[in-house]
Amino acid sequence: MLLGSVLLLVAVAAVRISSRSGLPSLLVYLGIGVAIGTDGLGIDFSDPELTQVIGYAALVVILAEGGLGTAWHEIRPALPVGAALSTIGVAASVGITAAGAHYLVGLDWRQSLIIGAVVSSTDAAAVFSVLRRVPLPSRLTGALEAESGFNDAPVVILVVAFATAGPIDAWYLLIGKIVLELAIGAAIGLAVGWLGALALRHVALPASGLYPIAVMAIAVTAYAAGALAHGSGFLAVYLASLVLGNAKLPHAPATRGFADGLGWLAQIGMFILLGLLVTPHELVDDLWPAVVVGLVLTLVARPLSVLLSCLPFRMPWREQALLSWAGLRGAVPIVFATIPMVAGVRGSGRLFNIVFLLVIVYTLLQGPTLPWVARWLRLRDPEAAADLGIESAPLERLRGHLLSTTVAEHSRMHGVEVAELRLPPGAAVTLVVRDGESFVPGPTTVLRRGDELLVVATDPVRDTTEKRLRAVARGGKLAGWLGTGAD
Repeated sequence: MLLGSVLLLVAVAAVRISSRSGLPSLLVYLGIGVAIGTDGLGIDFSDPELTQVIGYAALVVILAEGGLGTAWHEIRPALPVGAALSTIGVAASVGITAAGAHYLVGLDWRQSLIIGAVVSSTDAAAVFSVLRRVPLPSRLTGALEAESGFNDAPVVILVVAFATAGPIDAWYLLIGKIVLELAIGAAIGLAVGWLGALALRHVALPASGLYPIAVMAIAVTAYAAGALAHGSGFLAVYLASLVLGNAKLPHAPATRGFADGLGWLAQIGMFILLGLLVTPHELVDDLWPAVVVGLVLTLVARPLSVLLSCLPFRMPWREQALLSWAGLRGAVPIVFATIPMVAGVRGSGRLFNIVFLLVIVYTLLQGPTLPWVARWLRLRDPEAAADLGIESAPLERLRGHLLSTTVAEHSRMHGVEVAELRLPPGAAVTLVVRDGESFVPGPTTVLRRGDELLVVATDPVRDTTEKRLRAVARGGKLAGWLGTGAD
């Protein structure tokens, strides 16, 4: 317990270092795992099966956190691009990377296909953490988040197929299996998410802290149900969380905060465990193959896969270039690299080392330079603002809701009078907290930055009230009259 708590505190402190340096925190966590491993403090850990189980569990939590924090209005326009990148793009990337690994590194075709599939998956944790700090246009952020949420599903199917003993299935059988598992996973994820949201919106739990637990339990249920039905559990958990995150559930900000904390805990545990699994002195011989495979992936496979995926969408070359460079790898490829180790594939230890080194080298290259690339391509969007956070608590007996929100620093709600909010009949601002003092506002009370508002709304107008508050926060008091901030 002492060692675990100290490691957690060190990992939490390391986030500040990584955020200041621009390095993804996964590198720090991997370094902690290596430092306490066999070549460091001497902790001997060599159980790839346990690592795979814990890695899968952590990935479920990370995908759930990503889905809960993804805004549907941002991801919806980018959904076709994200779907293309996670299917057509993955297929192209696997083929090109496997060819490079076979002809340039000398791996046999089975090993080459495995490593091509393993490294073709962008990492959800890396994408969700890095991209949300880079102000990109929403269509690009949406495409990358959709890709990272969707592409784990086909990739894990390919890795398992390539790592299974015996001849590899024909390409058309692999495609049919992928399509079937994705369809089952999507159907279960959407159904579980919808039913879970319906239940939580109509049941008042006795304590607010139970809502985040219920939401995460529903998300994990979606994964388990999808896997048991021989579908894609990863796609199921992401879609279920996406539905739950956009369903305006009670205490939604608290739920996202709880999921964010669990996501960090999952990343810390998974990365440290993966660092423990590797033996540093065995990595030297595999550094050059990792660099070569990474060059093929980064400079050839990823750009070509983006080009093929975006052909139907007439995407500008600058946006395609950014999508190519933002294909971040992280712990997910390393977790998937344990699949051939568990299956006993010949040379799987070397494959794991190559993937481990590839992730470290190219995360060091791509993560810190992504903001610079976005500026160079003139794709940064400094006007991109975070959505207005509205806390909701149900009043079951009164058939109403308490909505709590804060006037953010850059919100255009600053300077607006309460009457100018034009809330629908059945909704009213009942309390304002300003500088630690609370008071009941009048119609002419002017809202200021930092004000906390308590709004009471009846059931029929709750959604309309939230929509209006967000519109004013984005477009000011004239939102909806001059076509600004209408939604």
